Amino acid sequence: MVDATHISFDASDRSYYALIKKEVHNIALSADFSEKRIAELDIIVAELTSNLHKYANNGELLVGYFKDSEHEYIELISIDSGPGMSDVPRMMTDGYSTTNTMGHGLGSIKRLSDQFDIFSAKGWGTLLVSRVFKSPPAKLRRKATITVKALVVAKPGEKASGDGYYLKATEDHIKVMLADGLGHGVEANLAVNEAVKAFKQCPSNSPVEIIRYIHPAVRKTRGLVATIAVFDLKASLITLAGVGNISSKLSGPLQSKTSLAYNGIIGHNIPNTMNDQRMKMEEYQQLTMCSDGIRSRWESGKQASLLRCDIILQAAAIYKDHARRTDDMSVLIAKI
Repeated sequence: MVDATHISFDASDRSYYALIKKEVHNIALSADFSEKRIAELDIIVAELTSNLHKYANNGELLVGYFKDSEHEYIELISIDSGPGMSDVPRMMTDGYSTTNTMGHGLGSIKRLSDQFDIFSAKGWGTLLVSRVFKSPPAKLRRKATITVKALVVAKPGEKASGDGYYLKATEDHIKVMLADGLGHGVEANLAVNEAVKAFKQCPSNSPVEIIRYIHPAVRKTRGLVATIAVFDLKASLITLAGVGNISSKLSGPLQSKTSLAYNGIIGHNIPNTMNDQRMKMEEYQQLTMCSDGIRSRWESGKQASLLRCDIILQAAAIYKDHARRTDDMSVLIAKI
């Protein structure tokens, strides 16, 4: 089943912190993490929520459990709209504190995390990601030429997300789809899952042909909008096509490009004539897709240092800038 990648926890009030810690603890327990790993997660959550209480406004914690052929891990993303930090390395130093405490918070989180990254901007807030692996690997190696990370969060109050993504990798191609079922909740989630079933079966490497293949397969559902990207590893090409309001942006060292989707709803009405957009990989090193638009204030020129961070933090920055989240929300970033 394709569903939300992360669960959102409101961390804006201290009264929620015990519940958040319990929920993360139970996720790790259900995934058979060791007592030692769970204890470390408990400490990380305690430090994160403590920092949100002391320094932040509108704190939120996103929690996801991930499993692939080699690794299992829990990912924690802390988001706030606090005053931000002007000197992150100094704040990471043990013993430094602005509130007369021991000042071990950020340093402890980094030491206990298998992967850690942080971004902060004055007057904007702070993003932090911590990953704890079930079995800490000696060294994480990047095997693929394309790294894909997604952030999918259900509408507040819903148990299932109407947004979803799927990645299909072969020896020569990496295919990704970001989809948004009409409306929200269970029926929208069903539309996305039916689309993913067809996406898995489709043999074509053309995004347009994949959309045409999915279209009849989801006619009995509410329908959806979606964008599909195919990375041809041998030809070093990115091929892209979409129907509906999924925002897509390609970024490169010298230029950026916004990809426009066709009007329509997959499963109900799609254009008779559609064409794939083709771009060279050497010209664009990153593809960003979002189900709810990419705000203009998230620009590489304004937050250049963010582009050097873990791409899940870049996705979290887009998510954060949609302050009033009244629907499902998804962001996908593919980095070449």
